Amino acid sequence: MKHVDPLGPRVLGFGTQSQTVGFAVLVVVLIAAPFITYPPFLMECMCFALFALAFNLLVGYVGLLSFGHALYFGWASYVAAYAAKSWGLPPILAILAGTLTGTVLGLIAGALAIRRQGIYFAMITLALAQMMYFVALRVPFTGGEDGIQSVPRGHVFGVLNLANDTTMYFFVLVIFIAGFLFVHRIIHSPFGEVLKAIRENEPRAISLGYKTERYKLMAFVLSATVAGLAGATKALVVQIASLTDVTWQMSGDVVLMTLVGGLGTLFGPIVGSFVILSMQYKLAWIGQWVLVIQGVIFVVCVLLFRRGIVGELAHRLRIRL
Repeated sequence: MKHVDPLGPRVLGFGTQSQTVGFAVLVVVLIAAPFITYPPFLMECMCFALFALAFNLLVGYVGLLSFGHALYFGWASYVAAYAAKSWGLPPILAILAGTLTGTVLGLIAGALAIRRQGIYFAMITLALAQMMYFVALRVPFTGGEDGIQSVPRGHVFGVLNLANDTTMYFFVLVIFIAGFLFVHRIIHSPFGEVLKAIRENEPRAISLGYKTERYKLMAFVLSATVAGLAGATKALVVQIASLTDVTWQMSGDVVLMTLVGGLGTLFGPIVGSFVILSMQYKLAWIGQWVLVIQGVIFVVCVLLFRRGIVGELAHRLRIRL
């Protein structure tokens, strides 16, 4: 009997044909975008999109809801900013230092959190994030309430000057695409299939012989690593690392981005991050009322569009995104 791939036709090993087309469209749009709109805004959107992809990897494909993902995003931002400004490291090494910070913190927090499930897991992640928020507020190198300002972007390989917004944009674009492909590879690997099995029925996965705690810890660390990459890159983009990046509100923002875009979809977190950030920029003139509007959108998504923007689109077109 001929084997039929349940995920549909695959193209160039990327996944389903619809995902391949979606990825191609995404790359083309992002390459053309800086010539149409403001590059710094687009760079920040890509950083948050990478952050949302990291969060979605954990909650969308493993079923672990973290309320403290700003811990890895924010502390990676601090370390990358400090490494670039005080140590004089080139941008690539500064970003790697921040990413490694996210990995180490993810390993420590994950080892503590995965011992519990459900709301207990979520509250442990939130408690750890709040603890590290107060550490960031007190330790000298973070700059306290002032943060680390005037972070130099530096040069890549001593040639490409990242002070130029266009050059910086394409540098961030390369990082974003690399992070996206990394997350995609995890999702569509045998490891990713085990993660989905744990999400759907953990007792059954255990009965099949899988060490589910090890898989969940690895997924947690990988998610924290990608979140760290996003935070470290953002520190160079906006040239500042501040307490805003480690607050519980930042953890809430990434939850909102993921749900609006589409939980458990590949492109949903990207769309959600662009939508939420665009709203924050375009509606900045109404002040704090933008938070009310975001709250309304969140409630509407939960009640009426639980699949999110990309999830609903994929459902109606009967494709996988």
